[in-house]
Amino acid sequence: MPQRLFLLILILLGYAFTVPAFAQEVLTWADCLAEARKNHPDLISAAESVNQEKAAKEVIGSTLFPQIGVDLDISRAKTGNTTANSYSYGVSGTQLIFDGMKTSSEIRAASENVAAAEQNYRFASTEIRLNLRGAFINLLKAQKLVKVSEEIVKIRRDNFALIRLRYESGLEHRGALLTAEANFASASFELAQAKRNVEFVQRQLTKELGREEFTPLTVAGDFTVRETAVEKPDFGALVKNNPSVLNALAQKNAASFGIQSARANFFPTVSGSAAAEKSGATWPPDNARWNAGVSVSLPLFEGGLKTAQLAQARSAYKQAEADERSTRDTIVVSLERTWAALRDALETVDVRRKSLEASEERSRIAQAQYSTGFIAFDDWIIIENTLVEAKKSYLEGQADALLAEAAWTQAKGETLEYAL
Repeated sequence: MPQRLFLLILILLGYAFTVPAFAQEVLTWADCLAEARKNHPDLISAAESVNQEKAAKEVIGSTLFPQIGVDLDISRAKTGNTTANSYSYGVSGTQLIFDGMKTSSEIRAASENVAAAEQNYRFASTEIRLNLRGAFINLLKAQKLVKVSEEIVKIRRDNFALIRLRYESGLEHRGALLTAEANFASASFELAQAKRNVEFVQRQLTKELGREEFTPLTVAGDFTVRETAVEKPDFGALVKNNPSVLNALAQKNAASFGIQSARANFFPTVSGSAAAEKSGATWPPDNARWNAGVSVSLPLFEGGLKTAQLAQARSAYKQAEADERSTRDTIVVSLERTWAALRDALETVDVRRKSLEASEERSRIAQAQYSTGFIAFDDWIIIENTLVEAKKSYLEGQADALLAEAAWTQAKGETLEYAL
């Protein structure tokens, strides 16, 4: 009697795990991409870095234009019994005429810094996409694992019921009953564990979406891999458009213009200036004067400062050149590695799918054989355990293939704009 009561409790417990949860927000992959593009803090930060570099370029470029100002002065002074008023107003301006192409070189370097920041924005987008895709896949897998675990619970519950009947009929030993009971309890625990894991993965996805607060949600999607091309792609073409490579190239170009800017320090700086003013003791003042001129500046000795600055600029260029080569090599290796990993993952899924199909068929046959006494419990339970592991393994393989696809997509330099 106690055993029957325990069996009833386990069966009810198994059914309890299948009670549907309250309705949650459902997101597709397209929904996730759109939300991350709008809200992710890392992407917003990268965009502001681009804006800062653009502003820095405008600051440098402003020196090529006339610098014009106006001034107004009104004062009253008393000396002894005499009080005097003084009024003046005027306009003045300066204009850079020649600086050895220093400013123009700095503007071109600033343009390259803008380009580097834009490529850094692209790179940030690829990283966010990879992490977002990983969180999406993990939640999709967690949701599927709950369903697989429910299937396993049903298998274990049905097996337990069958063995219980055979045990009570004297056709099975107590060890078989206890083993089936333990398998059922273990499957029920794994189902509960799978459900608890869903909330943890939901929190990961909430973070990658850029949300400030946790929101229970569900994702809608499948385990279909879209990147199924068999032929190896042109890695050279992919490298040329990679944001990390383009960022390194822009930094190298900026360093090149830095050399030109350092060379310009050896040339004189020529500027023009002009001013006009009216002053007097009454308002409006009527005493007018003006001046205009050209100034030339060329420091003769600075203790080797200019030479050191040029050497520093040349060293910075060599470093940027080496960094670019290193980045290209790293990206090529990354493309090779992620492409191979994707191909391996796709083949693994195919193998595990076939293994699952074989396990399901073998389990179907073994179920009938065990029910009629053609095979022993020990042989049958091995086949059932193999089926359970095959279900889990196939799900793992499907998720791993999607993660491998996401890594390959990131290695290609695809951003949040890439909807696949």
